[in-house]
Amino acid sequence: MANTKSAKKATRQIARRTEINRSRRSRLRTAVRKVEEAIAAGDRAGAQAAMVVAEPEIVRAAQKGVMHRNAAYRKVSRLAHRVAKLGH
Repeated sequence: MANTKSAKKATRQIARRTEINRSRRSRLRTAVRKVEEAIAAGDRAGAQAAMVVAEPEIVRAAQKGVMHRNAAYRKVSRLAHRVAKLGH
């Protein structure tokens, strides 16, 4: 348990941040899952629509520090490639 006033404040701040990050991570995973499901179903139009929503969500997560920037761009790139392959 925190003993000092500053440690108690830090604990409160961490708890608040954790809640915000949990929400952002959940939104990120939901958006990515929708793209994945559309790809699995072979629904190109649905996958493209889901990708339009997912891409900014992924990039925003990187900007907010929820995930690493390179990991975010790698995920966007791989998803976009898989969506593009649906047309062939």
